Amino acid sequence: MSKSHEHAMTHEEMVTIAKQDLKTGVGKSVKHDSAAKQVTGEAVYIDDRLEFPNQLHVYARLSTQAHANITKIDLSPCYEFEGVAIAIQAKDVPGELDIGAILPGDPLLADGKVEYYGQPVIAVAANDLETARKAAHAAIIEYEELPAILDVKEALEKEHFVTESHTQQRGDSKAALAKAKHVISGDLEIGGQEHFYLETQISSVMPTEDGGMIVYTSTQNPTEVQKLVAEVIGVPMHKVVIDMRRMGGGFGGKETQAASPACMAAVIAHLTGRPTKMRLLRNEDMQQTGKRHPFYNQYTVGFDNNGVIQGADITVAGNCGYSPDLSSSIVDRAMFHSDNAYYLGDATVVGHRCKTNTASNTAYRGFGGPQGMMTIEHIMDEIARYLKKDPLEVRKANYYGEEGRNVTHYYQTVEDNFLPEITEQLERSSDYHARRKEIAEFNKQSPILKKGLAITPVKFGISFTATFLN
Repeated sequence: MSKSHEHAMTHEEMVTIAKQDLKTGVGKSVKHDSAAKQVTGEAVYIDDRLEFPNQLHVYARLSTQAHANITKIDLSPCYEFEGVAIAIQAKDVPGELDIGAILPGDPLLADGKVEYYGQPVIAVAANDLETARKAAHAAIIEYEELPAILDVKEALEKEHFVTESHTQQRGDSKAALAKAKHVISGDLEIGGQEHFYLETQISSVMPTEDGGMIVYTSTQNPTEVQKLVAEVIGVPMHKVVIDMRRMGGGFGGKETQAASPACMAAVIAHLTGRPTKMRLLRNEDMQQTGKRHPFYNQYTVGFDNNGVIQGADITVAGNCGYSPDLSSSIVDRAMFHSDNAYYLGDATVVGHRCKTNTASNTAYRGFGGPQGMMTIEHIMDEIARYLKKDPLEVRKANYYGEEGRNVTHYYQTVEDNFLPEITEQLERSSDYHARRKEIAEFNKQSPILKKGLAITPVKFGISFTATFLN
């Protein structure tokens, strides 16, 4: 269409274009591709697949100690159960034992030592899951208990980390805090969160000729499962085929931790030549797999009479569990989100990756971002209480703004900043100020039930520090 024609577009032409848009789905609700199958129950998940003839079922016996040396493993009692095909421990894995996602530290089966309550120690495969479970619990496993660190504060105090700490700094925060009119300090404990996906961790595998493997798996990272399955059975990646149709939920919980059942089933299929399936029982899935990272965050901020921050020292400490997993990137993201939408003045942000004797915490929606943003939002409320101001007034005063107040503590310039306009629209459309007054009156009259109202910005980081991932 020429520019002259574009300016002279008739009403009829615009109606015709609108009708075409409706045909393409623009401006109307479109069904999800799998919706019909999911609501009718026709959608096939891993546990819905028809079982292979001669298929084995795997059960892993989990550690009953948080931290201990394994002094004895006797698998002979497992074979007293009819239908048991094989029982394995760490030394029976034919290829690589470690299935760590980026850094090592995650043995498929505990190798001489357990580092958290619920760590897989042995695996038993039988004709049915119940027989495998009974046989696994008949094995003799003895431990020599070791001191365990279960609390993130203790890990922080002892500098017990899975990877080294990082610092992001702009200016001299100590000097800024010393000069600030007001200074407040505090800390914040942020709990973890169970993924509670509808479909527990599960994989079903079929050995192929030339030592290969077809793997039907519920994973958010098929390529990584392919790589790790190949490594544990000691074959090149091209001999492993991953079939990943759909997941019954993941939320990050199946990014790295789907590898364990896939690799366990593959090792047993490789050793026995039989198709093999591993489906975690719900309670054992929750024991064995990591959660959203709990954090312990500390802060000291200096600000003026208007609540504008002059300087900030923020420390974020993620409870990573026993291994690195994706914790370095998650704590990095918490650090990058420690400003949320606010200019922090001269700022120092330190991130610690604390090692505890718990299941290795892993990816979860937000990937550390929420744990970083919660602290600065808590700080905004604390400043407002301290100065007896409306929290929104304090937030707006600290928004990133014009030049001089538009560079983050990790030296990224904030461009295309529409925060003030969006906030103003929301204040108007929500009738914020009138509703705040009504709530204040209600709260004066109501000694038990209290109401609240807030407008809170959220920064959504869309990139990774490992550039190739972008």
